Amino acid sequence: MSTIQNSIDIVAAQGILPLYFNTNQTISIDVLRTLYNAGIRAVEYTNRGSEAIFNFKKMVEVRNAEMPGMLLGIGTIKNVSQAEEFYAAGADFFISPGFVPEVAVYLKSKNVLYAPGCMTPTEIIAAENAGIKFVKLFPGNILGPDFLSSIKDIFPNLIFMVTGGVDTTHDNIHNWFLAGASSVGLGSKLISKKRMDEADYDVIASETRKVLEIVQTIRK
Repeated sequence: MSTIQNSIDIVAAQGILPLYFNTNQTISIDVLRTLYNAGIRAVEYTNRGSEAIFNFKKMVEVRNAEMPGMLLGIGTIKNVSQAEEFYAAGADFFISPGFVPEVAVYLKSKNVLYAPGCMTPTEIIAAENAGIKFVKLFPGNILGPDFLSSIKDIFPNLIFMVTGGVDTTHDNIHNWFLAGASSVGLGSKLISKKRMDEADYDVIASETRKVLEIVQTIRK
C-alpha cells in the first residue's frame, strides 16, 4: 500500500486525477484498464452506491494482477466506517467531499493519504492543523481559479487539487495550474455516463491522452 508522500507525488506528477463510478463491475474494471493503458497511474473510484465496495474489491484484484504501478483510491468517503471498509479492501488513498476530522486521524495512523474537500479558508486551516498535506478544492466551478490564487500564499506548505466542474480544455486546465493547482480532478467531463454505457473506451482513452498532453504542454 502506498505511503502518503508517494501518493501525493504520483497524483501531482500526473497532473490529473480521473474519477468515476459505475454500478456495473465489468464496466468499472474496463474503464480502469482503459485509463491505465492511456498512461494513468492514479485513479479515484467514487463511493456513490451500494455496489461500490464490491466493485472496488474486484478492481483491486484486477489491478494487482494486471496493472503494476497503478494507485487505486476511493472518493466520497464521509465517515470512519467507510474509511475502514475501503482500507481493508486495499485503497491506496482516500478523498472526501468535505473535511472529516475522524477520518483524518484514522488514515494518518495508517500512513495513507487523505485528501479532504475544502471550500473556505476556515476549512483549509482546520485540515492543515490536522496534519493534512493535500487538499481538494471543491467545487471548483463555484470557487474559480481566482479563489485559489488569492489563498495560495497563505498555505505555502499545502498542495492543492481542484475538483468539480473542471473542463478538459487547455484554457481551463491552464488557468487552474496558473492559479497554483498541482492537479485537477476530472469526472463526467472525461468519463461520462454516456461513454461508459456505450462502452466508448476508445474515446475515453483518446481524451485521457489529450489531457495528459495538455498538462505536459502547460508545464513546459
